[in-house]
Amino acid sequence: MKRWYGKLLGLFAGAALLRGNPLLGALIGLLLGHALDADWLKVPRDDPYAELGLTSEANDAEVDLAYRRLMSQYHPDKLSGVADELRREAERKARRINIAHDRIKTLRGRS
Repeated sequence: MKRWYGKLLGLFAGAALLRGNPLLGALIGLLLGHALDADWLKVPRDDPYAELGLTSEANDAEVDLAYRRLMSQYHPDKLSGVADELRREAERKARRINIAHDRIKTLRGRS
């Protein structure tokens, strides 16, 4: 079931806060409540498995294999003869791969 209580709470809070024009306050509160109910204001979290091209059902060997494959492809030292822009992009990608691999290891409780 979809959440509804944010809309109701926003309606009452908006009407109470804008006493001079309670209808406008109720409308603003209703819109903010809907935004909260629909998770519009929620910060999206990156999926570390998607960064490595895997699903969450992948085992440790698959995670390590994907990590090694991607790092061999995007490691900045392997791209020494390319343009600076491509090298910086590879550094960013390698950093995201490292972060994703570390997060997966932390989630699985291994080192």
